[in-house]
Amino acid sequence: MPLVVMAVGREDVPPLAMPDRFRHDVTYFMTPAGERGAPMLGSGEYWIRSDDAARWLDEGVLRLVSPLDSTKAAEVEITEEQEGFLVWLVTNGIEHIRLEART
Repeated sequence: MPLVVMAVGREDVPPLAMPDRFRHDVTYFMTPAGERGAPMLGSGEYWIRSDDAARWLDEGVLRLVSPLDSTKAAEVEITEEQEGFLVWLVTNGIEHIRLEART
């Protein structure tokens, strides 16, 4: 099922179409509620700090921390789709998003 990313509170920004697997990918980018100023959000909503989005876009990689050992991290190249998502965020100054399924 296709997925769209909506900019919450920004009706001026068109939604971004993403593949369904982005439901999992978005967790790599989100800032957990309560960390570094991220607010509590509703179901299906995510906060992505603009500073982080710009850095990932500039570096072209994500640093993923092992859930089994927080001292271990791996660098993973962002995909073209993820890069498009980050460009959309940075270009439009978006931090608060919501994922919606489209039929």
